[in-house]
Amino acid sequence: MAGSQDYAADPRNERVLVWLNGDLVPRDQAKVSVFDAGFALGDGVWEGLRLHKGALLFLDAHLQRLHAGAAAIGLDIGMSRDELLGALRDTLAANAMRDGVHVRLMVTRGLKATVNQDPRNALGRPTVVIVAEHKAPPSGRALALATVSVRCTPAAMFDMRLNSHSRLNLITALIEAIAAGADEALMLDPAGFVSSCNATNLFWARGGDVFTSSGAYCFNGVTRANVIGLCRAHGVPIRLGDFSVDQVRGADEAFVTGTVGGLTPVSEIDGRALARAPGPLTVRLTALYEALKDADAAAHPLW
Repeated sequence: MAGSQDYAADPRNERVLVWLNGDLVPRDQAKVSVFDAGFALGDGVWEGLRLHKGALLFLDAHLQRLHAGAAAIGLDIGMSRDELLGALRDTLAANAMRDGVHVRLMVTRGLKATVNQDPRNALGRPTVVIVAEHKAPPSGRALALATVSVRCTPAAMFDMRLNSHSRLNLITALIEAIAAGADEALMLDPAGFVSSCNATNLFWARGGDVFTSSGAYCFNGVTRANVIGLCRAHGVPIRLGDFSVDQVRGADEAFVTGTVGGLTPVSEIDGRALARAPGPLTVRLTALYEALKDADAAAHPLW
């Protein structure tokens, strides 16, 4: 089995330098305190970015999402957009990286006077970490999904649209899917409609139309938004709404979206093999997405 975030092993990752609060340190020295709010409480936000042909793809959307997430939890990142960009650029340059790299930009509330939930016990300096690794998705993979009992939650409970360091509900969903023999969990919203997978967003197609959830309970995915935009720009009928799991199980084809894998085909849903993985719409949208990546990289080079 292979999850949506799997990647081909690369020995260069053992030698990467990690940006930690302004310093570039070897991987085995990149450590935070047990009193850090992120370690102790999952109190922080993060962003995943893709380095492609010398550019960080869709950078503005990612940084806007990071700052919005930090604002939602009252976390002052302490760095402007330009300062974050400079840190990202320095990290990639120090590791001689230009393509095929996944970047994890993480911000926590930082050191606390003691380990408890109260944000007022933070000592005032956030912890900022940038981990850049060579990650190429395995070729030819397709995922098996299993519907799980863990539900996606509304913003008033635990906002799925925040890239929070707290992922235990999603990990629990994945554990249930793995126990069912699948690669990724298919999660429903509180009303029982299809919402999201545990680490990616889901699309499926039937009769030439593409479907996805309303977006109210799923990840605020940059790749998801790009795929929706590509469908609308290129005349691919797409419907956003509330759909039952039975409608997904009857799909002709399906795929999930995420920063690491882009568009990844789905081969099976709840034990039912799909006719084609990838199907024709998945192939077409993947080609359009690759072209969009190239265009964005050409328009926004880092150097």
